Amino acid sequence: MYRKLEIEIAGRTLSLETGRLARQAHGAVLAQYGETIVLATVVSAYEARAKTDFLPLTVDYQEKTFAAGKIPGGFFKREGRPSEKEILTSRLIDRAMRPLFPKGYDRETQIITTVLSADRENDSDMLALIAASTALEISDIPHLGPVAAVRMGRINGSLVVNPQLDLLDQSDISMVVAAKPDSIVMLEGGANIVDEETILDALFSAHEAMLPIFEVQQELRRLAGKTKREFKPKQLDEALKAQVRDQIGTELEKALAIKGKKERSTAVYGLSDRTVAAIGGEDPDRRAAVAEVYDKLVRERVRLAILDQDRRIDERTSTEIRPISAQVQVLPRTHGSAVFTRGETQALATVTLGTSSDEQKIDALLGERYKKFMLHYNFPPFSTGEVKFLRGPGRREIGHGALAERALSAVLPDEEEFPYTIRVVSEILESNGSSSMASVCGGSLALMDAGVPIKAAVAGIAMGLVKEGDKVRVLTDILGDEDHLGDMDFKVAGTADGITAIQMDNKVGGVTRDVMRQALHQARDARLFILGVMQKALESPRQEVSAYAPRIHTMRIKPDKIRDVIGPGGKVIRSITEETGCKIDIEDDGTIRIASADGEAMQRAIEIIQSITAEPEVGRVYAGKVRKIVDFGAFVEIMPGTDGLLHISQISNERVRRVEDVLHEGDEIQVKVLDVDRSGKIRLSMREAQDEQTGRDQ
Repeated sequence: MYRKLEIEIAGRTLSLETGRLARQAHGAVLAQYGETIVLATVVSAYEARAKTDFLPLTVDYQEKTFAAGKIPGGFFKREGRPSEKEILTSRLIDRAMRPLFPKGYDRETQIITTVLSADRENDSDMLALIAASTALEISDIPHLGPVAAVRMGRINGSLVVNPQLDLLDQSDISMVVAAKPDSIVMLEGGANIVDEETILDALFSAHEAMLPIFEVQQELRRLAGKTKREFKPKQLDEALKAQVRDQIGTELEKALAIKGKKERSTAVYGLSDRTVAAIGGEDPDRRAAVAEVYDKLVRERVRLAILDQDRRIDERTSTEIRPISAQVQVLPRTHGSAVFTRGETQALATVTLGTSSDEQKIDALLGERYKKFMLHYNFPPFSTGEVKFLRGPGRREIGHGALAERALSAVLPDEEEFPYTIRVVSEILESNGSSSMASVCGGSLALMDAGVPIKAAVAGIAMGLVKEGDKVRVLTDILGDEDHLGDMDFKVAGTADGITAIQMDNKVGGVTRDVMRQALHQARDARLFILGVMQKALESPRQEVSAYAPRIHTMRIKPDKIRDVIGPGGKVIRSITEETGCKIDIEDDGTIRIASADGEAMQRAIEIIQSITAEPEVGRVYAGKVRKIVDFGAFVEIMPGTDGLLHISQISNERVRRVEDVLHEGDEIQVKVLDVDRSGKIRLSMREAQDEQTGRDQ
């Protein structure tokens, strides 16, 4: 059944339609905003393939290059592996949708969103999330939606809903906010050092702007939705729960009280194995049931201790931060390095400085662009004491790296002040909670160690939440177990003056304004504490870059001189590079950047370029070379590629009958510039140069 509904959001029409495309899917919606169009489909299996204790959900966002009137690059001329943008958007949709499936739902489920048209003005990310939610709404798949999303910006001090893409550069806030009708479920974004209350206002202004989107999704479900399939989660066997509780007695509390992650895990899982063996026997189904009950008891006891006693697994209170240490200049040959350790989470951050030729070229759907700052996050298996194959970066690595990169981008110097390409790499050496925020802290210190003049140091902290009924406890600096057993993972990074990056996921279906405010202000207190520790390691950026980093000298020439520096077929610039060993980049506006770790070589390259591009000065004497003899004088090269006319009357104070009687091609002579006319023609005098030399000799 075909249905189409339209509403206005931020002055543009949002339309949602179903029943025309992809009708074999369990739910399919075509969403349009401006001339950006996204198709979302959802399919969920009716039977579980195998016993699972998690939701087997796959979310894929894909951009088709035809959407922007482009043909893909590369040999095969078709879309290949997902881009970083596609991976990050897939994560956004997943994080917003996953918490709202019924607990225990174990049917394999897939959401695919495809960009079919991109108008270069309206964001396809938000549209894809709305389309995915609507497809779930009208399908027979159980889901506790609807979910909506907008991007919030702030331009000239005013909050803006869904700013057009070309205006984002003017915005000091860029946050994706996803919510259900009564609360916020997910957020991801950055800011240019903005205070907590402004961020809070932006979040709930976004929620208010979404209200019509919820209504149109619910109306489309009423008109075209299918009856939801019946799903009943497994009920916990209370008798078995009592048996397991009696079996473990007080041993679980003792195991959970162990502070070290490895020792605690060994004790907790060892008790689990003994309990399963004692009660489950040889029956695999009963053993699985015992293990499930044991896990629920662990969750229950950890959460009750936090709510009732303000006592966490490692004996901290809700606002306590684990011990922190920070060191800089830990690697002798990197351009900058730092190790940041918080509890059992440790990041080794390094900085490498390069030139414009090291920029990352990104062939995006909306056109090519270049990145001068990159942060790459690596999570090797040994960081959690595991054995796994080393693979390329997955969605987790790309997502964590993007968050840390966003946190540090706000404090980087302008290109005019610091013309380097910058790469930060965070190697996670230990992980037990918030390695992405450790990457922010370590990356900030490494940048300062490299002599990057950042505007301010940046620190990050991960907040958690435990909520049962009216009881709520916000946790500072969560452990990995608290992330797993808790209800929220809320990461906040920023300087002493404000927020630069923010990310939130939750498992309770939404977070209220009061909880959000408490988390933001608790995070600010933690951030200021961490910045104080970091300051003891390095108070401010070093005054000089590393001796092993290239020095970059920027100079400007007239654009019409660029061809002289490059030379035919690149001959001139190639010879300068070969002679000096310098790296030379030339831009269309005449900006030249010369990079070298050798100061003398750089100076030589500067002098060569200056000699090529120098303009003749009237009244100055030059050492020139006769290039061509003519009846009325000679053409003399006074600078590489620059000739002037020496008229026969200006050769000598005595009368010259024939030029060849005095000069020959190849002669080196002294000449004085008499005049440079508007067309650039130069008049020279040999006799005045001789008179000037005679006057100096006398």
